[in-house]
Amino acid sequence: MYFLSELLALSIAWLLALFVACKYKTRNRETVAPKAPGALPFIGHLYLLSGDLPVCRILGLMTDKYGPIFQLQLGSHPALVVSSWEMVKDCFTAGNDKIFASRPSMALSKYLGYNGAIFALAPYGQYWRDIRKMVTVELLTNSRLEKLKHVRTSEVNCSIKDLYSNCSSNNNSEVNLSSWFENITFNIIIRMLVGKRFTGCFEAEMNFKESIKKVLYLGGTFVFSDAIPSIEWMDIGGHIKSMKQTYKEVDSVLDSWLKQHIEKRKDCDSNSSGSDQSDFFDVMLSTLPEETMESGYDRNAIIKATALILIMTASESTAETLIWALSMLINGTRSLKLAQDELEEHVGRNRWVEESDIKNLPYLQAIVKETLRLYPPGPLAGPREAIEDCYVGNYHIKKGTRLIVNLWKLQRDSRIWEDPNEFKPERWFLKEHSEFNFRGQNFEYIPFSSGRRMCPGLTFGSQVVHLTLAKLLHGFNISTTREEPIDLSEGLGIALPKVKPLQPFVSPRLAVELYQNL
Repeated sequence: MYFLSELLALSIAWLLALFVACKYKTRNRETVAPKAPGALPFIGHLYLLSGDLPVCRILGLMTDKYGPIFQLQLGSHPALVVSSWEMVKDCFTAGNDKIFASRPSMALSKYLGYNGAIFALAPYGQYWRDIRKMVTVELLTNSRLEKLKHVRTSEVNCSIKDLYSNCSSNNNSEVNLSSWFENITFNIIIRMLVGKRFTGCFEAEMNFKESIKKVLYLGGTFVFSDAIPSIEWMDIGGHIKSMKQTYKEVDSVLDSWLKQHIEKRKDCDSNSSGSDQSDFFDVMLSTLPEETMESGYDRNAIIKATALILIMTASESTAETLIWALSMLINGTRSLKLAQDELEEHVGRNRWVEESDIKNLPYLQAIVKETLRLYPPGPLAGPREAIEDCYVGNYHIKKGTRLIVNLWKLQRDSRIWEDPNEFKPERWFLKEHSEFNFRGQNFEYIPFSSGRRMCPGLTFGSQVVHLTLAKLLHGFNISTTREEPIDLSEGLGIALPKVKPLQPFVSPRLAVELYQNL
């Protein structure tokens, strides 16, 4: 009897243990985010992300099928795709923000980014914290941007004057405003960095601009070894070879600028950036001691890497925002008229609109907000990587999982936005949207991302976009005489570029003296 009782007790204990184990496995299985079907051996879902459609649109279509959170297998790396504000908030608040603050290892960072010295592409750690702090506290502060206000003002004015001359000499013909926007944003950031202005008259200047375009192209190119590191030696597509060559071209220019600044400071026997006219190179040289060594990077590498990422992000994304804004305004002629009517009312025709007027131009601000909603500067927000296990929306996410936030889809959520794919600046005057801003706390609308990896240049970008667009709309009539609207086809790239150049008809709308006196 005693033996039977003991056997019965052991059997019950074993059954209980089995039941608990099964429940535990079931619970774990239920808390794993849905996985998209169709993964192939070795490459996973990579083949689904190829083609002519931008990746953000491909992932948007997959969201319609699998929901606002799902998993992909990108080569040897698991990835989590999120596109609802609830899931995004879960990623960027509380403890998860720190967990998802790191970046995965990528060829772009290694071969074009000074072997990982570009802080925006660096993994989470002391180096990233120190250099980001330098950028946010020393370079892109409101006070520093105010001191350099004359740069963006003079560049926009100079470009407006050139555009007027072009219109006058070509009898108000079509103008390539895509190139015009690109030249403005490029010159503004170069002047802020090193105090130079590119005129387009010298071969060396044009070569450097072409090299930067190659950097931007390569930055938006899929490199197979990013997903499958073991095949890097094959260099499929030759992208790594191109990165190495382009790096040499860009570094030679950045290095010469840096040496010029170092020599200039020696000649002046100056150790501080003191003057209001100081450029970013001067500020960084003053902030970083000569003997600086951060995570294996010396001062020169840090300065050049930081300069490169500022050129990449400040020039392309700002120009693309302006291109998209004007393209949609031309297609929506009512919005264009309302913007110019607002300028007439608050500024008039006897003077030029100034940066100080922007706060009194709510419709112009709504245009910029709506453009950033439809075309965020980085539609996929830059890849992140979980540094430890965590939970997102009650789903268990393993360490090493790559996070892809589809801002393009997030900001077209029909639960939040009526007619989400339509350009409607008026929506920003509705009570439910009027308090939204792009500072990263309204998770339904985060065009510059959110959390620790939020874009530090949003104030700079906003200033340039508002001022440039205001001056252009104030000074010129813009239209297309073609029967069809402006083509809004999207290309492949980091900032979702417009495929076809924006080439409308442009004609002056103010008194001649105002253009001549700029």
